[in-house]
Amino acid sequence: MTNEEQIQYKLDELADFKAQVDALNLRKKAAIDEILTPELRAEIEGIELEYSAKSEGAQSNISELEAAIKEMVIEHGMTVKGEFIMAVRNKGRETWDSKKLSGYAAAHPEIEQFKKVGNPTVSFRMIG
Repeated sequence: MTNEEQIQYKLDELADFKAQVDALNLRKKAAIDEILTPELRAEIEGIELEYSAKSEGAQSNISELEAAIKEMVIEHGMTVKGEFIMAVRNKGRETWDSKKLSGYAAAHPEIEQFKKVGNPTVSFRMIG
């Protein structure tokens, strides 16, 4: 079995495990729904609706306050600590045009000593 085939096998195995977790969650929900009377289900939906609206309002307040704090901290120029939360100011990220710089390096190989290449990373995406 090739390396790629081994990885494909592991990916399929991962998909199976994720499907098992999804199936368990569906069975759990079905078991809970089975014991709920229509009256209880209606009460739960009412509670969900009530708290959803309250949560949306609170989340909106949080978003607005976070935006205001970020603006203030950037203007202040330093990290600020509250009692429970700290707003950490980070300097702007410096980036370079890699394509242009690589072209320049072809003509000026001495700059290659300043190049750093990070380790590769892997992320998972669902297909279909």
